[in-house]
Amino acid sequence: MALSVKHLLGIKELQTEDIHRIFRTADNFKQVLQRQIKKVPTLRDTTIANVFFENSTRTRISFELAERRLSADVVNFSASGSSVSKGETLIDTVNNILAMKVDMVVMRHSASGAPWFLANHIDASIINAGDGINEHPTQALLDAFSIRERLGDVKGKRIAIIGDIMHSRVALSNIYCLSKLGAEIMVAGPPTLIPKHIEGMGVKVEYDVKKALMWCDAANVLRIQLERQHKPLFSTLREYGLYYGINKHMLDALEREIVIMHPGPINRGVELSSDAADSKQSIILDQVENGVAIRMAVLYLLSGKSSGELPE
Repeated sequence: MALSVKHLLGIKELQTEDIHRIFRTADNFKQVLQRQIKKVPTLRDTTIANVFFENSTRTRISFELAERRLSADVVNFSASGSSVSKGETLIDTVNNILAMKVDMVVMRHSASGAPWFLANHIDASIINAGDGINEHPTQALLDAFSIRERLGDVKGKRIAIIGDIMHSRVALSNIYCLSKLGAEIMVAGPPTLIPKHIEGMGVKVEYDVKKALMWCDAANVLRIQLERQHKPLFSTLREYGLYYGINKHMLDALEREIVIMHPGPINRGVELSSDAADSKQSIILDQVENGVAIRMAVLYLLSGKSSGELPE
């Protein structure tokens, strides 16, 4: 019942059956999360280190909650206030954590490829919680899982990814994941925020957001990654909101109802208006809930403790 990989470094390394196995396991864990007692002893005596070299709130809390729901022992590490600020290297930091007999490492790092580097140097299973502008695999899994939950299936659905495609690890992981699951994919946004030659990944490109909304069944709206932009790529946030932001009036003008998604945090009034983010078409809060179930499933399947039966 385990996955075909030892680590979850990126969606690119997963087989399609791995994704379906994660979804089936997450279905089971989502039922667990509806119970009065939301905890199972599945990873008792397993120690998991959350090693975050980059700021995070939602992802770190989601992973920690998933770990505690599985009864794992949890060690939290953040670069701020640690020996990293004194010059300690990545490998030394993690080796010190592993000396504490840690079984799994969940890592976020600002450098693309950092989880791969780590996986080549230590024996523990590594889960990539976001590396630079490369991948964010569990976000893509929970996004696709949420689409499956709302629309019944991912295969054959039209999914638009709208916003800062160039700097988004969420966009890349979503493209890999949705492609493996048989969805049609379009990226949309300003020309300066869409990578050249992205059509080579089998996606459509659109610069008119209204046309993208008319085409799609679900729109995954991404945050503007100002912290990763090293030069101005549009004039102001207000201008971006006027030309590329999505509001409820635009959604009401469509001939059919579409699903609105966002990985968070939302810049309200920029990529999404409040009335769109809080509308009945939005599944943003479902994504948050599903994130815990998906991460429980990934941790369980990579732990080496999975067998033929899913946890009850």
